[in-house]
Amino acid sequence: MNRITDDILFRVEKPARYIGGELNQVVKDKNEVDIRFAFCFPDVYEVGMSHLGSRILYNTINERKDTYCERAFAPWPDMEGLMRENDIPLYTLETKDPLKDFDIVGFTLQYEMSYTNILNMLNLGGITIRASERGEDEPIVMAGGSCGYNPEPLWDIVDFIELGEGEEMMNDVIEVYKKYKGKGKKKEFLREISKIRGIYVPSLYEVSYKEDGTIKEFKPKYDDVPKTIQKRIVPDFDKVEFPTNIIVPYTEIVHDRIVLELFRGCTNGCRFCQAGMIYRPIREKSRETLLKQAREMLKATGYREISLSSLSTCDYSDIQALVEDLMSEHLDNNVSLALPSIRVDAFSVDLIKEIQKVRKTGLTFAPEAGSQRMRDVINKGLTEDRILEASRSAFEAGWSTIKLYFMIGLPYEEIEDVKGIGDLAEKISAQYFMVPRHIRNKGLRVTVSTSIFVPKPFTPFQWAPMDKMENVSEKISAVRDSIKAKSIVYNYHHQKTSYMEGVFARGDRRMCDVLIKAYEKGAKFDGWSEYFNFDTWMEAFEECGVDGDFYVYRERSYDEILPWDFIDIGVNREYIEKENERAKTASLTQNCRLGCTGCGINVNFKEGKCFAGAISN
Repeated sequence: MNRITDDILFRVEKPARYIGGELNQVVKDKNEVDIRFAFCFPDVYEVGMSHLGSRILYNTINERKDTYCERAFAPWPDMEGLMRENDIPLYTLETKDPLKDFDIVGFTLQYEMSYTNILNMLNLGGITIRASERGEDEPIVMAGGSCGYNPEPLWDIVDFIELGEGEEMMNDVIEVYKKYKGKGKKKEFLREISKIRGIYVPSLYEVSYKEDGTIKEFKPKYDDVPKTIQKRIVPDFDKVEFPTNIIVPYTEIVHDRIVLELFRGCTNGCRFCQAGMIYRPIREKSRETLLKQAREMLKATGYREISLSSLSTCDYSDIQALVEDLMSEHLDNNVSLALPSIRVDAFSVDLIKEIQKVRKTGLTFAPEAGSQRMRDVINKGLTEDRILEASRSAFEAGWSTIKLYFMIGLPYEEIEDVKGIGDLAEKISAQYFMVPRHIRNKGLRVTVSTSIFVPKPFTPFQWAPMDKMENVSEKISAVRDSIKAKSIVYNYHHQKTSYMEGVFARGDRRMCDVLIKAYEKGAKFDGWSEYFNFDTWMEAFEECGVDGDFYVYRERSYDEILPWDFIDIGVNREYIEKENERAKTASLTQNCRLGCTGCGINVNFKEGKCFAGAISN
């Protein structure tokens, strides 16, 4: 037990981040379990506690009687300063024990700019940062999550990475660990789990490079270690364990509500979207399962809001009936429904009218690009007429505030395309005034947000260069100048953060040294603008002899070995190449629900046929 005191908690912002003991926290006797697992989220408590995947794995691991899974989050700098000053190591919320006392320490990789927080949490928890220098008596350090699909920048930080969905994979790893615990055989343990589908052990592979800096060869060091790592999926998503007694924090968190995960995967085929590729195939839960889970979660938590969550929520095959059933069942208890960002082409006034019976939430559309040509390039499959029609329907239904999300810096984009962002926002505003005054609500506000496109692994744009900063600055100015109406607010993303995100998204093993060097120079909380320091990273690049531009501003050829090419996501490489070629001519590929487009997932992953779940009923 550490020496955390009330005196320290009184001196920090939001002390509830550090105390634990919340409703539905899992309590076990640590002396009566075989394995202790610390689940670490490399950001602050209110961000980490909002992450659904973390809640699922916390529940999955704690279902085991032989294992106790506890939680740790990155302390805000005020708390970290006091912890270091008072020699208090980073601890878990359940038992307040330091991370170094655990058998396995696991991190979730949701955002590249949180990597320095991983290093800081290890250091603060008393664990050696480099895997190659970590002792036998120190914990096994693992990671998983969407950023793990390019694990190479963390190759000498983590002992292994889980690729894919962890509900079953984690149990497989723990079963093997039980055989090796306390025997001083970390290498033997890692060698054995490398044979589990979805597990990547970086130390068992070696990489060589050509003179031009590209990869010459990537190969396993031993014959019994797999050459490719095939991602893991949960085949029957309707029957998978899902936590209904989720922890209820004492303090407000980012998503302070219960979350229903309707399905995994996506059929839209947007060419910029990594999630749409790596989470295939589609697997849905039945309406009956979702209604039962909602009922149990509301009872166990006391929440009065349900968020329906998936990559494209309105694409759930039974969405109208699900929303109607949830509203009719819980309307008397004043329970509201929330939909995250809505695909404009899936917008339904009837659906939205159901949702607003209790509380009118904000409405968010994501057209992604301003011009029709660019929407076709990225395969958004969305016309301007449809966007305007949906906007008018929303205004007629009582909305007066709409958020619009776009990207700039997309491949094959011209300045005229980004000017279209402002033009489209103006046309949407005009739709509001076409609605009779006695029908529309007062206070029109259209918020336009642009993020900078970062090419990600396993997308058709993985070979494309990022747009250079000076070009992005010009495009941001073009968007700003194209907006005239006072009712339109424009927000844009930090460019230098996007540069670093791109470096880590497509970097190789040489980025690991840069990461450690930047951390040693003070980098942490890089995803937070008040702490991100671009100069620190530039110094780290220079001292390590690594050129960041090599990873972000260079177009790759199809025959180049990419750092993540050893991973098999089930989608054929040829399909991804073909989609990139179709982007160059702004050719559309239909939604998979209208007919198979031949990505290969239904052949390569036979246990996960396309559209498993409600869609096939």
